[in-house]
Amino acid sequence: MAEPTIEARTSTGAGVDTGVESGPVALRVSPLTHLEERMRAATVTGARGVELTEWQCLTMLNLRVDPESEAADRIGKALGAPLPRRCGDTTTSGLHTALWLGPDEWLVLSHREAATVAAESREALAQAPGSVVDVSANRTTLELTGPAAREVLEKGCPLDLHPRAFAPGQAVSTTVGPVPVLLWQVDDAPTYRLFPRASFADYLARWLLDAMTEYGADEVA
Repeated sequence: MAEPTIEARTSTGAGVDTGVESGPVALRVSPLTHLEERMRAATVTGARGVELTEWQCLTMLNLRVDPESEAADRIGKALGAPLPRRCGDTTTSGLHTALWLGPDEWLVLSHREAATVAAESREALAQAPGSVVDVSANRTTLELTGPAAREVLEKGCPLDLHPRAFAPGQAVSTTVGPVPVLLWQVDDAPTYRLFPRASFADYLARWLLDAMTEYGADEVA
């Protein structure tokens, strides 16, 4: 599977596509803005390094459609890549990434404006059974990266995160601590992106910051 190439947003939430957001979207506040300085201060460098950041206000669409239908093919062409067909799979093309959620359900991530991506996807869906719903405000995006990132997650994630079982390009629903998340491994740094519900974001961020604490101290022999 090709490594996802979707580009990162800055911590201020500025997207990579051109144009300035306006209206209600411009007024949206990330659920973790108040922890930005604390996350920055918690960064650990070196061989045991780990860093936690938030991508603010990333476009997210919930997509439902029959994967065997012509509508699914049309949506895949609109996004630039076919919708993934198996649990754990992702597909990426340019500014869009589709993550498998279920046999007929996907989460589409994009760095384009939600209204534009939703309109193009609905046009591709046409009159076929299915739905395209903007859920951008429903979740936020946390990125955990660095040599110790997997060890931090292993403190509270029941998945086998060893590279032989979980590799770049895979995304699955799981829990970290007590929080349900969608977990995507982006690369073998390793870098993980976690998508918690906005109402759980503060708890999850604080849980991860606490789990990172020991890596800022000297390792005990």
